Amino acid sequence: MVNLEWYRTFKAIYKTGTLTGAADSLFISQPGVSLHLGSLESYVGYKLFDRTGRKMIPTERGKVLFNAISEPLTKLEDVEKNFQKSTEKSTPTISVGMCFETFQTTLEQYVSSLDFNLIIGFGEYPEMLDQLDKGILDLIITPKKGTSPNIQHEAFSSEQIVLVGGKNVDAESFNKVLKAKDFQKVEDWLRQEKWYGTTGDMEHLFQFWLLNFGHKPNFRPNYIVPNLNSIIRCLKGGTGLAVIPDFLCKSEIENGDVQLIWEGEKKLINTLYFGCRKQTLYKNEIDHIKGLFRKIMGKIH
Repeated sequence: MVNLEWYRTFKAIYKTGTLTGAADSLFISQPGVSLHLGSLESYVGYKLFDRTGRKMIPTERGKVLFNAISEPLTKLEDVEKNFQKSTEKSTPTISVGMCFETFQTTLEQYVSSLDFNLIIGFGEYPEMLDQLDKGILDLIITPKKGTSPNIQHEAFSSEQIVLVGGKNVDAESFNKVLKAKDFQKVEDWLRQEKWYGTTGDMEHLFQFWLLNFGHKPNFRPNYIVPNLNSIIRCLKGGTGLAVIPDFLCKSEIENGDVQLIWEGEKKLINTLYFGCRKQTLYKNEIDHIKGLFRKIMGKIH
């Protein structure tokens, strides 16, 4: 079946005459409008618009399709509006993207208190930026800024990437090697230990090693586990090393379950950003989630 949003986007382009105008009226990104139009044209098998400069001129087949769907689509939109008015309260749904560990450590505890619907999406940062631009996500938490003119980024906190270890790791021995400032010996000492990593994402380890030793690590972790929170739980067993964001293990370090082994000769600090579209129907809900994150990160730091 055809996605109803394709028809809605087609109608908006027909009415406004531009992709930008359609995007503004629908509160989605221009790439999202282009994606809907391309999908609809592929489905019907012919061009619906001729592109002349910035204007979108409907083809004859486009005019026929518009005449066929305009009235039914308007009626359906009226039904939708009337239904919303007949309910006691229309509950908006917000889609938020972040890494799994960030969700568990921060927002998870507040989900049940929200007075709007929430969908959490997990994925790689480039993928989440693309989904935000296309209107699939409404807000993302990311250490990386995108380049789309439709997205605004707001710095709200930071994370430091640190080397941590189980409570049985001989940190005193490591500090003796570290004081000698022979970083080849420091690297040799670290490589002799057992290491934890996660499936798919070793970026923290790569960045930390490159910044402090001038190259990527020439070893693979001994234990690959599902996520960073799994690493922390494993380290509480007493042995092993890992490179992770400091806010994920702050309480474990304070409780003595995990040791902060080394911040690095050069500190690796990432700025954390809120990413959202410049135009949105859900500003109040997004601002509420932003407020929760500021409160949580303020307590952690």
